Order: sequence, then C-alpha cells, then structure tokens
Amino acid sequence: MKKILFYRRGALGDTLLTFPLLENLKKKNFYILAIGNTEYFKIAKEVGWIDEIYSDLYPSILKKNYDITLFFSRNKGFNPFPSQRKWIIDYYFEILNLEKNFSLVLPIKEDPNSPLKNKIVIHPGSGSFKKIPNFSLFKKIENYLVSQGFETIYLVGEGDDWVKNLVKNYWECFDPLIIAKFLKSAKLYIGLDSGISHLATYLGVKSYLFYGPTDYLIWKPIGIDFKIISLELECSPCFPKVCENKNCLDPHQLFEKFIKVFSYL
Repeated sequence: MKKILFYRRGALGDTLLTFPLLENLKKKNFYILAIGNTEYFKIAKEVGWIDEIYSDLYPSILKKNYDITLFFSRNKGFNPFPSQRKWIIDYYFEILNLEKNFSLVLPIKEDPNSPLKNKIVIHPGSGSFKKIPNFSLFKKIENYLVSQGFETIYLVGEGDDWVKNLVKNYWECFDPLIIAKFLKSAKLYIGLDSGISHLATYLGVKSYLFYGPTDYLIWKPIGIDFKIISLELECSPCFPKVCENKNCLDPHQLFEKFIKVFSYL
C-alpha cells in the first residue's frame, strides 16, 4: 500500500476543509499519515479517512519513506490560501490535479444521548473577535425562536468562555469529535464563520451562518443545507484588516435579514 504524508496545521475550519482531499485519496487506497491538530484530525480517523495522526513532524516520522508528501504551508509545499476568490475546496483539487469527488456530509453517527437533540443550537463564537457581532444579535434570534415554540441551547467550545457570562442555557465541550456526535442530532444550527459552523454544515445540520468581514466565496463550508447571511457591503470582505465599526456585522440588519430567510422546513 502506498503511503502519503499529509501536513496541514490550522484551526478546526481549516482542517475540515482538507477532509475532502483525505477522503478522495483514501478511496485510492493510500495509507495516510496526517500531521496537524490531533483533536481535529481524529474526526477524519473516526470515519476512516486517515490512518495515523501526529501533532508535529517528529524525526521518527521523517525517517519513514513516503510515496507522496503533501504539505499545505506558506513555508513549504502548497500555499493553503488561494490567490483568487474561489472556493478553497476547488482550489485544493485543482492544485493537486484530482477529480473533485467527495462526500458533502460527514458519515458521523449521532450520539443518542446528545443534550443537543432536537434543539436549535446557537454558537456565537469564532476564532477571531473580528468576526463576532454584538451579542444582541443572538439574543434577538433566541427570543424570536422561543416565541415560535423552538427550544434553544448555546454551544460553548474552545475560546467561548465569555459566552457563559451572558447565558444560562448552554452546553460546553472542547472535544471536536464529541461535539460532532452530539451536534449531528440538532434540529438546526445558527452561527458565524467558525470551525464549529463548518462542522455543523458538514454534518448535514440545517444551518444559518452570518458572514461579515471574511470572504464566503473562499471560506464557505461543506454541506447540503445551509444559508449564508451577509449584508453584502462594498467594503467586504476585509479580513483581517477589519474596521472598528464592523458595519458588516450590524446586529439589527443581520437580524432583519435572518427573519426574512428563516424557515425550519
């Protein structure tokens, strides 16, 4: 069996966006050793798309022989960021000259004991506070959903400790694989441009995602049932050079747009 050394460090969303490559290569019967965040890559191992995971390029790993080495890094191999405004998945498949063939839904089995089962999950966090609107947006959305008879719960993940000071109805977890198994059972998901949002859509959960300063043409998630809500300002996208006003994340306008497009069915 031919072996591949696959290197991609980065946040949860960045890592999930490489999974289609791993799935595609695994279908070709490669043995895949992945280097990156082990907590994120273990989701790919759970579904059988990689064989070994390591957090760094240890000397013992480099001594092994590989038929193919794939490095996604600004310093070596392939640049993980496209120079043009195209979906990152399309970019990856083009630079590797692979036929674009992958699943739009992660084959993760839900946990029957999930505290998120049949609830609308709200995740107001992101890897950068530059992407986060005023919390009033989520309170308005929660109040609206409750008035419509839905049960809501906030998801608190890594870096979201601040959320616990604002709400009481939350579930906290830092393990991405457990989050995936529990989130799979959610009725619906609402979030921002974040790793958890990428995970939710990839799981097939109907989702509404707010994008402001980041480019959704490049960084849209994988999935079959999600809606991106953006104010489409001329100054967007601008990340990481985000202005102080963050008009693209105006909570009142985003809420009004959400109400217009929201549908549970």
